Formats: sequence, structure tokens, C-alpha cells
Amino acid sequence: MEFGARRALRFLLLLLLPVPGAAGAGPVALPLVINTWAFRKATETAWYTLQSGGSELDAVERGCAQCEIDQCDGSVGFGGSPDEHGETTLDAMIMDGDTMEVGAVADLRRIKNAIGVARKVIQHTKHTLLVGESASLFAESMGFPCEDLTTQNSLSIYLKWLYQSCQPNYWKNVIPDASKSCGPYKQAKQLNSEEWINSQKRINIHNHDTIGMIVIGGSGHVAVGTSTNGAVHKIQGRVGDSPIAGAGAYADSTTGGAAATGDGDIMMRFLPSYQAVEYMRTGTDPTTACQKVISRIQKYVPYFFGAVICANTTGSYGAACNKVPGFTQFHFMVYSPLLNQPFEQVVDCI
Repeated sequence: MEFGARRALRFLLLLLLPVPGAAGAGPVALPLVINTWAFRKATETAWYTLQSGGSELDAVERGCAQCEIDQCDGSVGFGGSPDEHGETTLDAMIMDGDTMEVGAVADLRRIKNAIGVARKVIQHTKHTLLVGESASLFAESMGFPCEDLTTQNSLSIYLKWLYQSCQPNYWKNVIPDASKSCGPYKQAKQLNSEEWINSQKRINIHNHDTIGMIVIGGSGHVAVGTSTNGAVHKIQGRVGDSPIAGAGAYADSTTGGAAATGDGDIMMRFLPSYQAVEYMRTGTDPTTACQKVISRIQKYVPYFFGAVICANTTGSYGAACNKVPGFTQFHFMVYSPLLNQPFEQVVDCI
């Protein structure tokens, strides 16, 4: 093909691609990799895993693991989001849309590769979710090295929080007053509903940047996964939406996949990823499916921080987010055969 003709073809393809600010895209060539936030290297790793012959589950595992290694945004992997005792713990989940098998770990300690451990739960157990110290012991039995997840960065975050009288935190209806001082806390004699309502308006938009990834192979097989170190300064033992199937992510190879990011304590109550896939099953396009699950949560919690990505087995994809102060647009990554590199998309929040 002549050089001029190649340039013309390239220009035509670019015209067909979604542009930043667009809500989503129509059918594109498969395979497809899409993940939350501008985590480009994770997208590349998942894509090249597929291109080298890896399965969709391989691509999800290695893509999310790349974010664990890179400590994406401080909210994935070791050395970030210390809990109220200064410890970093990890949550992860992986799901096979062909078999509907799920492997997940939560409150994982001393193990850096959380998504890898989640994959082992599928491969070597009949269970779905392992938690806490027992999950760590399982990981060690599977050959994962035991390592310290604390870094100078996570320690400094924790010490600064202590210096600020443990503000903000996740306690309510306790004494001493959790809005003014550190614990240990005891339950207050009377419950204060106004305190809960006000707490919902205090949003930290840099506190929940989970990686959620959807991979759809060339033949339409779907896999999804998540990995996070959870909410910074969380109460010890807290588990968010990320390792919960249907909340953090969901896959069904007859339909598509979805993944969520944001305030997991709110979003997990609505199973947004499962609901989005069910909307797509009935013929709803991915962008509208994402918008509908965000709108449903808005009715109950207008101030929540969150976003959802959706993709169906035709290769169509979309995203939606809830508009709150400081968060009016959501960035996510896409890779398909029409692109020679990962493409960062931006969607306006609703």
C-alpha cells in the first residue's frame, strides 16, 4: 500500500474512534481491554498478555498485578492506604465469565500480589473468598513470599493522620467524639442520625482509586478483576466492594462485564457491576447501563464518589460517574485492535 493511502486509512480509523469526553463507543474489533483510571501500563500489560497467547484470565491477572507493582495512585498494592493502625492490607478479585468461577481475597496481609492469590483461590480451592490472616497463610502455602507492605510513604501518611487527631476516620456514634480525637472508642449511649448524614457529605475523592479491569477476548470470552489496598485509615478488618463479585466487578461471557471504583462502603450495597451486566443482557448499551446504576445509587446517596465501566461482547463499551465537588470527569483506559497504544477516555459525570 502506498504511503499516502496508508495515511488516509489511518486517518479514517481515527475518525471512527471515540474521543476524550465521549460517553462511550459502538462496536469495535475484539479483543478489548478496558480498565478504570489512567493506569496505562496495566492496560498495556493485559493487552500484550493476550497478544502473546495468554488467556483472558491471564490478561486480567497480569494487568492488575502490574498496578500492584507500580502502586498505582497509591491506592493499589503495597505501601499505600494504611488502616487506622498503620497497616496496609489488600483486597482483590478475579472472575471467569465462561464458568462463573470467582476467586477473591480480602484483608490480605504480608503478601504483595493480591490478584495472584485470588487466582489461586479459583485454581486450587472450591471456595470463592478467603479473608484476613487465613488468606495470608493460604498465599504462603501457594508459594507467595511473605513481605512487609509498609513503606516510608505509608508510614508518613499514618503519622500525619495521628498528628491531625485521626481525622478523617470511619467511626460514628462513639465516645470520645471521633470527629475530634483518636480512639480507642466505645459506643455512645445514643445514636446520632445527623452525624451519619453529615459524614456522607465529607468526600475524599483520592481515597478509593481501585483498578477494575474488563478483558474480552477475540472469541467473546469475558474476564474481570480488581485490586486495591482499600480506604485509607479504614477500621481494621474493613472490606470494601472490590473483592465482592457483583459489586467490585462482574463477568458473564453471554453478555459482557463491568467493574466499579469509588466508595466501596456505599457502592457494594447496590451491586453495581452485576446490575450493569444485567442491564446489558436486556439490550441496554454499555454507556446507558453504567449511567443507570450510577443514577440508582444517587437516589439514596447523592454525595457518593464512584464510577463504573461497562463492556459487552460486541466490543461496545462505556462508563459513568457521579458528579461531586472535585470530581466532574472520570478517566479510563481502552485498548483494541484499532489502536496502536492504550487510549485514555474521559467521560463527564452525571
